[in-house]
Amino acid sequence: MTQRSILVLGASGLIGRFVTDDLRARGFRVVGLARSLPPAQQMSALDIELPILSLDTAALTHVLNEHAVDVVVNCLGVLQDGPGSDTNAVHRDFVSRLLQAITGSGRPIRLVHISIPGAAEADRTAFATTKREAERLIAASGIPHMILRPGFVLAPSAYGGSSMLRSLAAFPFDLPPAEMATPFQPVAVDDISATIAWVAARDIDDASVKAVSWDLMQSEPITMAGVIKQFRLALGTARWRHVPIPSFMLDLGARIGDFASTLGWMPPMRTTAITELRRGVTGDPSVWIAATGLVPKTLVDAIGRHPATIQDKWFARLFLIKAMIVASLVAFWLVSGFIALFVSYRAAAGILSAHNFPPTLVDPITIGTSLMDMSIGVLIAFRRTTAIGLVAGIVASLGYMLGAAILTPDLWIEPLGALVKTGPAIVLMLVALLMLDNR
Repeated sequence: MTQRSILVLGASGLIGRFVTDDLRARGFRVVGLARSLPPAQQMSALDIELPILSLDTAALTHVLNEHAVDVVVNCLGVLQDGPGSDTNAVHRDFVSRLLQAITGSGRPIRLVHISIPGAAEADRTAFATTKREAERLIAASGIPHMILRPGFVLAPSAYGGSSMLRSLAAFPFDLPPAEMATPFQPVAVDDISATIAWVAARDIDDASVKAVSWDLMQSEPITMAGVIKQFRLALGTARWRHVPIPSFMLDLGARIGDFASTLGWMPPMRTTAITELRRGVTGDPSVWIAATGLVPKTLVDAIGRHPATIQDKWFARLFLIKAMIVASLVAFWLVSGFIALFVSYRAAAGILSAHNFPPTLVDPITIGTSLMDMSIGVLIAFRRTTAIGLVAGIVASLGYMLGAAILTPDLWIEPLGALVKTGPAIVLMLVALLMLDNR
């Protein structure tokens, strides 16, 4: 049998990255396609950056033929509408163009599509309804296809919901009792990749896998509490006493997450995530298990039978703190600039006057530095410019310290220690800069 060529769409995501690497290790020729690839994932010549969602049918057809694709694995997905994220565009419109491209390529291509489990009648979010619309388009297309509906995906890396659960497990808090009791069947990402490898090795004319839809998850029923407990066992926090947070705080956190998404951030806690969490993750994996002969990994095996390493613990502890760090820095720069410009302008200008600054420079410097501080806060707030804002904040802080040392050295012994506190602020900005990566 000739080597099968597989195209993985969304090769930088949680599922897509693992599937790409795992299928290569199994001997398949895999082309990984993503809108953007982190530097660490740009080592393979077969990992390609392209604006996937902007490709029209002709461009997609060209990609399929250029790489002689036999199997397309679509791992693309977005949780919620927002700046740069459109559930309709990603889940429905793109799939429609992809189906047309496969049909028009003139090649026998099988589509493996990653969807979501659960009954369509329970769909309440744009995320779920557009995922389901994509399934209907695929089923009506007549092309050989496999729709995989994985449960809660557990992978060696963490992203989105899995990051949130790891972080929750590191703290002495629980979700509200109703959410903790929600059915939450997990699946190891290894099992998803093994399933794709299994079908990729089958002849495209094999009637038994020409048009199938499978739920992928472990067979044993489990709740959200059970999943979090296993993470706590790994992190060593299972013996702590855990306090449930009120439901209104969960909803408030989701609303804050929605606001953060308008600034370009992708927090896992948003209204769609909470709605889907309350819906639960359930399905019937028996058909998948019977057809493939695969034995799903248990929750214990998926998370690991060994204690968490120090890097796992650090990530779990710092994941939620990252949001607090960024928010506090935004507030620090915005509030300090606002106070100096509007609340205590005379006092701020008086500091310069008291140190013999030329009167003609006092107002411009006071206004200029106040506006600069507020601008840094705005830059940090927007995800696209956060790194620029943090670097600018570090440079500005160092400039303040150096200028004070030369022009107003007595401020270093000021009773409230304003300049002394600038040093820890610089360190905090450096920490935020080093924690910006999401993948």
